[in-house]
Amino acid sequence: MAEWDIRKLQILRTLRERGTVTATADALHMTPSAVSQQLTNLARQLGVPLLQAHGRRVRLTDAARLVLTHTETVFEQLQRTEAALAAYVQGEAGEVRVGAFPTSVPALVVPAVRALRETHPGVTVRVTEAEAAEAYDLLTAGDVDLALSLAASAPSAADPRLTQVPLLADPLDLALPPGHPLAAAPAPALTDLAAEPWIFGGSGPWADITRRACEAAGFSPHQGHSASGWTAILAMVEAGMGVALVPRMAAARRDGVVMRDLGPDGPVRHVTAAVRRGGESAPAVSRVLEALREASLAHERSSQHSPNES
Repeated sequence: MAEWDIRKLQILRTLRERGTVTATADALHMTPSAVSQQLTNLARQLGVPLLQAHGRRVRLTDAARLVLTHTETVFEQLQRTEAALAAYVQGEAGEVRVGAFPTSVPALVVPAVRALRETHPGVTVRVTEAEAAEAYDLLTAGDVDLALSLAASAPSAADPRLTQVPLLADPLDLALPPGHPLAAAPAPALTDLAAEPWIFGGSGPWADITRRACEAAGFSPHQGHSASGWTAILAMVEAGMGVALVPRMAAARRDGVVMRDLGPDGPVRHVTAAVRRGGESAPAVSRVLEALREASLAHERSSQHSPNES
């Protein structure tokens, strides 16, 4: 097969447009002798004459015109590639793989993706739902570009592999069965529930968060039942089988369950985004991080009302 040299083809194409070797050299910031040499080399590579003398000038041969006719699609595709690359460099295009823990997907990731579709439609987000600790594992393994997780599950802040970005503090609300003595109390406190059966998972971040919140209030919670899904937890609370802490981000509401705000000093869980060190400078990743920050601010504003009023 002939050797196709894009640069030499570009010179031939410019000659067709400008008409003379001198004008071609000026347009491409070359010398006329360099233009002639490159076109001679191209003719040798393709095995056909590309120029013929026409008085004191040259003109393209039929073979040269045939070559250019069939390579126009190549130049067109190169232009598209250049435009796509420019968009990528400017953060207007690219794919970002996001690993996110379950409750963050509807609360933060989906609003961020919707916003990006309006402002940067060339940026594609591909989501993998993962538990909080697993999201970091996916990130360090290179399977995702950004992890949305909980600070409680994060590696040490000094971990040289990652850059962590705090997003928001998600309040933990108290879920009580209807008719519970504290369901209508003016200011319920965790210490008032020290003797109650608690419902939370047997392991994982939510179990740790529940235990830490109760221990910070001065007691160790008695685990009456073990469950990790909010549907199961709230069904048991509704049935009077125990009480639970529920993250406000989960937007968990169920008829027959009373949700109480534990006040400004109540427990929270900290939501963070993390990227591999240096990854935050990638334009498309930076766009997604910014969209997640905006979604976090919007979520905080919308969740400032007390669940006691909902």
